[in-house]
Amino acid sequence: MKSGLSRRVLKWWDEHRRVLPWRAAAGKTQDPYVVWLSEILLQQTTVQTVMPYFEKFLRTWPRVEDLAQASLDEVMSAFAGLGYYSRARNLHECAREIARRNGAFPRTESELRHLPGIGAYTAAAIAAIAFGQPATPIDGNIARIVARLIALDAPIAISRGKISKAAAALTPADRPGDYAQALMDLGSMICTPRNPACPVCPLRQDCAAAKNGDPTAYPPRAPRKQKPVRHGAVFFARRSDDAILVRRRPAKGLLASTIELPGTNWTTKFDAREKEAAPFEASWRLLPGAVEQPFTHFVLKLRAYAAWEMIPELAVADCFWLKREEIAQAAFSGVMRKALAHAVSQTRLIDADA
Repeated sequence: MKSGLSRRVLKWWDEHRRVLPWRAAAGKTQDPYVVWLSEILLQQTTVQTVMPYFEKFLRTWPRVEDLAQASLDEVMSAFAGLGYYSRARNLHECAREIARRNGAFPRTESELRHLPGIGAYTAAAIAAIAFGQPATPIDGNIARIVARLIALDAPIAISRGKISKAAAALTPADRPGDYAQALMDLGSMICTPRNPACPVCPLRQDCAAAKNGDPTAYPPRAPRKQKPVRHGAVFFARRSDDAILVRRRPAKGLLASTIELPGTNWTTKFDAREKEAAPFEASWRLLPGAVEQPFTHFVLKLRAYAAWEMIPELAVADCFWLKREEIAQAAFSGVMRKALAHAVSQTRLIDADA
């Protein structure tokens, strides 16, 4: 089955491949820097979301050495809005490591996995796509395809070993990078989670799920757990020159190194004393409404307080003032950009009604 299956997949892809800004033209060698950059940006994110980010990154830093010379603040700012900000730190650190190697990426999965931010999937993708190694990257699309091929009767989350073994057995020695990208496209265009286009799928004769009559039943979904809610508050202070008070999150952990409004810790229960965490004494006023942001393992609800007077130039521990012209390019996370917009809009509404 292996050789026939891969031939059909590659034939389909040669005719229907998606044109993406990080893909080399047919028959051309892929630039490992471009492959690596795109794969990092695509983690936990959609293709449509990533496209403008990728194009901006490549315009700004066309070579890995250019990215290595950038400051972490510049990289974090360019990454703002994509989430999972540890990727930005690892991206910068990895670029610096590759620059120390004279711009040369390792060619094998095992060597690639020693680089910052490169796990099993990314290492396999780079090895296969950039270097033609017979590696088997398994993203969500590929996992779903393999699960249907073998009519997997357990959720993907608890069957990764079985999926990996089956996928590796199907990976061809010839054109492994094209084959991997073909499966990615097949999962996006044909073997979709709902309403798969089985009649035009090059794998239909090999697919046990299709033969069983209901491919969407595979793989079975794990029971969805309700996410717990965490609560917090932020404090919006504006200086007379329209600079706002901010701070930087720790270098490790959720939203690492991003810019945020000063605020409370995030707790599992609402803290009635949250106002006491204000960064300095002022006439703090609770603003109407709240900001809500889902994360992987919880939902965050943030309330906002505003200082109801223009603040003079003062020093605040662990914080700094961000000038008005710097706000748009600052490395705020998505949730903090949302909290800032909420605070600005609510203060304007209240001022207008006053």
